[in-house]
Amino acid sequence: MTPEDRACERDAADALAAYRARFTLPQGIIYLDGNSLGALPVATPQVLQQVIAHEWGDGLIRSWNSAGWFAAAGRVGAKIAPLIGAAPGEVIACDSTSVNLFKLIAAALAMRPGRKAVLSEPGNFPTDLYMIAGLEAQGLATRRLAERGRLAEALDSDVALLMLTHAHYKTGALHDMAALTRAAHEAGALVLWDLSHSTGALPIDLNGANADFAVGCGYKYLCGGPGAPAFAFVAERHQASLQQPLTGWFGHAAPFAFDDDYEGAPGIDRLQCGTPPVLGLAALEVGVDLIAEIGVARLYEKSQALSEFFLESLMAHDVTLEQVSPARSADRGSQLSFRHPEAYAICQALIARGVIGDFRAPDVLRLGFAPAYLSFADMAAAARHLAEVLASGEWQREEFNQRAAVT
Repeated sequence: MTPEDRACERDAADALAAYRARFTLPQGIIYLDGNSLGALPVATPQVLQQVIAHEWGDGLIRSWNSAGWFAAAGRVGAKIAPLIGAAPGEVIACDSTSVNLFKLIAAALAMRPGRKAVLSEPGNFPTDLYMIAGLEAQGLATRRLAERGRLAEALDSDVALLMLTHAHYKTGALHDMAALTRAAHEAGALVLWDLSHSTGALPIDLNGANADFAVGCGYKYLCGGPGAPAFAFVAERHQASLQQPLTGWFGHAAPFAFDDDYEGAPGIDRLQCGTPPVLGLAALEVGVDLIAEIGVARLYEKSQALSEFFLESLMAHDVTLEQVSPARSADRGSQLSFRHPEAYAICQALIARGVIGDFRAPDVLRLGFAPAYLSFADMAAAARHLAEVLASGEWQREEFNQRAAVT
């Protein structure tokens, strides 16, 4: 039986197959880059048109109250909370992942006076490391890096914060959230988890792991659109003592009192800074609602099945590539990454065939499996295209080797 035949059987039995129609996907495209930018939900343009034409157009400034704009950041955050194992009052949708990282790194340092080290791993997503550098330049932090197998032993009395990405952006390798959080706490440090490559695709239990802080973006598996608002989590036990370093007016206890002096809002609202992006929050809410309807447990089960089927399909075509993602699906996020010296050109050749994956420097071909809208037929076809690209050598064509800023 061919991979295509097996794919037909798997798709016929797929309980999530009908959700594909809830997303806008171009004809003839196999989209394996949903871990960079999620597909557009069909309902999003209609919702945005409603917000633009009626809430903004007709309601004007009254819509801050009548349309619930003022409460949108907390409302969307409360909907994200169960997707990451948090309570509704512990999550708010606001700002970008980078900005939220800065806020929470600075807050953690203030909660651990006498300690300045922020511990992470080399190869973490760049913005995570850059945010440490920004605080380091102000004399507030020192950056410390340790290989992932040696993180626990690097936790000493100088470390204020352990900051890690749950699912590695390049390889998909997962950290043991509960074990590392426990190790950090035993060393007197706090923990900040970046969930950008996990939320909406993998089961996460922040409170079960006793996590302190977390951030994540809204435009990958949550399908909130390019530049969608991010989210931030602060465990309830820390909220009263949290010092928000970006003391903008929407994080004030009474923003419309227009006081000269800052007084932080109670609870998670203190994490807000400037005026929330209403259109971005409206689009994000559509994606969050849809992912919540499908259910993370079902998405995770299908994600594992898709990645395993893709590997089986590659084997059926006698394709051998160096896999840099963990071998066991339980140890990786919703992606597979392969190393090849011509990964960039191979990626471009696939895109020319309508198979959109992505490249990560210097030599990684990364394929994301967004289970909400991908099929087993997609996996079989993508594996066939990859096999044909490698066998034909078409990736050697000049146009596929012209590097651009965006792939």
